[in-house]
Amino acid sequence: MTVRDVFTGVRWYLREVSGESAYDRYVEHRRRDHPDEPVLSRRAFERARQDEREARPQARCC
Repeated sequence: MTVRDVFTGVRWYLREVSGESAYDRYVEHRRRDHPDEPVLSRRAFERARQDEREARPQARCC
């Protein structure tokens, strides 16, 4: 295992834990499964995610 492999693994883990990779997965899904529909901007996507979290406060631990 090289230093690059370790760095790549740590970067992947941090992006997953922080939720940063959610937008990338969303864009990939929309382009693959709904190619004729528009893709939200990152800002709009994050706003929608925040609105969803606020609409369901019981889903959070705190």
